[in-house]
Amino acid sequence: MDEQALLGLNPNADADFRQRALAYFEQLKISQDAWQVCAEALAQRIYSDDHIKFFCFQVIEHQIKFKYSELTEVQQQLVRETLVTWLQAQMLNPQPEKTFIRNKAAQVFALLFVTEYLTKWPKFFFDILSVVDLNPQGVDLYLRILMAVDAELVDRDVVHTSEEARRNTLLKDTMREQCIPSLVESWYQILQNYQCTNAELTCQCLEVVGAYVSWIDLSLIANERFINMLLSHMSVEVLREEACDCLFEIVNKGMDPIDKTKLVESLCQVLQSAGLFSIVQEDDVDFLARFSKLVNGMGQALITSWTKLVKNGDMKSAQDTLQAIEAKVALMLQLLIHEDDDISSNIIGFCYDYLHILKQLSLLSDQQKANVEVRLVEGEDEAMFVEYRKQLKLLLDRLAQVSPELLLASVRRVFNTTLQNWQATRFMEIEVAIRLLYMLAEALPVSHGAHFSGDISKASALQDMMRTLVTSGVSAYQHTSVTLEFFETVVRYEKFFAVEPQHIPNVLMAFLDHRGLRHTSPKVRSRIAYLFSRFVKSLKFCKIQPENGYQALLSSDDQLFIYETAGVLIVNSEYSAERKQVLMRNLLTPLMEKFKVLLGKLVMAQDEDRQMALADCLNHAVGFASRTSKAFSNKQTVKQCGCSEVYLDCLQTFLPALSCPLQKEVIRSGVRTFLHRMIICLEEEVLPFIPSASEHMLKDCEAKDLQEFIPLINQITAKFKTQVSPFLQQMFMPLLHAIFEVLLRPADENDQSAALEKQMLRRSYFAFLQTVTGSGMSEVIANQDAENVERVLFTIIQGAVDYPDPIAQKTCFIILSKLVELWGGKDGPVGFADFVYKHIVPACFLAPLKQTFDLADAQTVLALSECAVTLKTIHLKRVRLVKLCVKLNASL
Repeated sequence: MDEQALLGLNPNADADFRQRALAYFEQLKISQDAWQVCAEALAQRIYSDDHIKFFCFQVIEHQIKFKYSELTEVQQQLVRETLVTWLQAQMLNPQPEKTFIRNKAAQVFALLFVTEYLTKWPKFFFDILSVVDLNPQGVDLYLRILMAVDAELVDRDVVHTSEEARRNTLLKDTMREQCIPSLVESWYQILQNYQCTNAELTCQCLEVVGAYVSWIDLSLIANERFINMLLSHMSVEVLREEACDCLFEIVNKGMDPIDKTKLVESLCQVLQSAGLFSIVQEDDVDFLARFSKLVNGMGQALITSWTKLVKNGDMKSAQDTLQAIEAKVALMLQLLIHEDDDISSNIIGFCYDYLHILKQLSLLSDQQKANVEVRLVEGEDEAMFVEYRKQLKLLLDRLAQVSPELLLASVRRVFNTTLQNWQATRFMEIEVAIRLLYMLAEALPVSHGAHFSGDISKASALQDMMRTLVTSGVSAYQHTSVTLEFFETVVRYEKFFAVEPQHIPNVLMAFLDHRGLRHTSPKVRSRIAYLFSRFVKSLKFCKIQPENGYQALLSSDDQLFIYETAGVLIVNSEYSAERKQVLMRNLLTPLMEKFKVLLGKLVMAQDEDRQMALADCLNHAVGFASRTSKAFSNKQTVKQCGCSEVYLDCLQTFLPALSCPLQKEVIRSGVRTFLHRMIICLEEEVLPFIPSASEHMLKDCEAKDLQEFIPLINQITAKFKTQVSPFLQQMFMPLLHAIFEVLLRPADENDQSAALEKQMLRRSYFAFLQTVTGSGMSEVIANQDAENVERVLFTIIQGAVDYPDPIAQKTCFIILSKLVELWGGKDGPVGFADFVYKHIVPACFLAPLKQTFDLADAQTVLALSECAVTLKTIHLKRVRLVKLCVKLNASL
């Protein structure tokens, strides 16, 4: 053999050697006697390199597959002898061949089998068995050959010609007559000998049994000695997954329906006796996935038998089979609700088919109804109930997939039965009933808000259950879990109250009295505060205006929801603008008065803890006022509701707190948030307050203060644009000086927190410049002193090139592109054209050349894109200018 060419078989060989090896293989394929050289190399073990051995098998494989008929009888005999000799050598080999070589050898044996078994080599398997005996390496190869033969004969993924299909049928028939009983006996001996000493061989053998059982006489496998051995393997951890698969193939075998029912029932009885149906205690999800597949196979096999028996008119046997099916439903549902998708998905087929049977039956028996509802009731104790609640949603979702109608009917029965006598029922059962109703919203395949419209059957069932829920009095049940479940469900199905608004007052009273906001449990009060806010907002068009409320005993977060709710009620009421203003002032005046008192106390407070507590109270007061403004919308603006003056008074009250030297961070944060809301809600009335607020917030500020202040200025600029141009021009450089001062402060190189704060501030600074230029107010920059304009421009160049921050770089190139577009013509500031060529153009090339410019990063790619846009803008702007100058010269 060409030793140089063989070097290219090594995976680490270079491309030239690999190409030479490929060419050599093509050469050997068309050669008349090359296969003999390879056969001799394998038989005499000339080469030790694994890749060369594999290569030799490939050459022989090609000879058998495509050119075997061209060989003489003597040559064909040589092929057989070569393979047997190689197999014999494996019995003495201290180290087994690599797996890929053994698999390839098995494929070659299988090809030779389909070619010669019917004519030249009828003792194929007997010859192999005589060589391998019970030698572990030999058994391994024997089992691999069996799997390769099965793949050649049975594999449905391989497309066979009609001639090959006939040949395969004849091969299987001949095997069944001549050797299958002996092969089955060899499998039993292998399982018996190796089940305790060699798990790998035992699993291989189980795989072979599972593969062959589909086309051999089932009685050879489905007998006492084989089944008992397989069932014993089910209790051995390293064997039970393959044993499961093997039993699945046995159950899947086509056979008489009565015999199939007997087989499945006998298997189930033994598996149940062995404790394998107690899956709650099993934590091996891989095994449970296989076991789920087995249970699915048994269930579907029984359903197939039932269908055949009904079709044949054997109703007695069909009834027996139906009872066998229903005995498996509880196990099926346990597997269906398992949190592991592999386990639950493997049982779906059985679930579908079972529910399909129930649909065919004109009347469901009590047992059949119980089977559907068996998991819709809780366990015997609270510990089981806690675990059950985790599984409930998954169960409903799965059952909804297979039969939404049956699920809806089942939930309705459970719900109505439970609430008929809720006073004498345990809390767990009531909570489950209400939770089932709650979960139907997601389980049933309808869009949001369509639960009470569209499908009349679904709408009427849900509507009936909701009516029962709100009229039954169950909201008074003395258990927090039932109370919370009631209110959660009421809010989830708020669309019900648009259909039956007469129930709203009673539900509002439940929210406001001892069942809700006055409940003894802080946990319940807190949740009800949030749910009440949602409920009122959802019903704002129902024109319900309660005249009372209660907010004592509520935390600050809870009170936020209450203030928001009050705002929603005022804004969406049918009152006049004058009445709304009075109500809003009544709501906010106590906050303003309390704010003034607390601010005075803070200024005088000496103790730091006292200062912090007062600052928190001030912050909450501002937050409550701010939250009320969320009630306004484009259709119900502050001005339309007559509430502008109230909020301006709030601004007048809150802004002086900015000058307080104590607890600045807390107070500024609250006032700044309120300003954000007012910029959104108010019109030009807010503008007079901005300069004073800005002046206070720029005093003694840190990086974080500036970083949070800049978005406020951006918001003002984007909304009011030229209206705030005088203000922007006045505060532009003071803001920039504050930013530059913080950025230039020395910091420890190892202080990552300080470095990050500066990076975020730098980004905020560039975002501010982008807002100014993008809002059509570039004159704010241009009208500054020439020295300041130059400084600003150089900071943009520096941000585009020097800082390894692609987000900031992208923003800088956007600014530069915009400035070129605005100032790049003949009317631009003096000297800007020179600045373009001396600094902007070089920046567009210097930035991508930086080692930190990582094009594998998505943000960097965006920065590069904006860099290119800047260059294009420069080109277009300057070309137009040149053309204009040419025209002017021509006209002169």
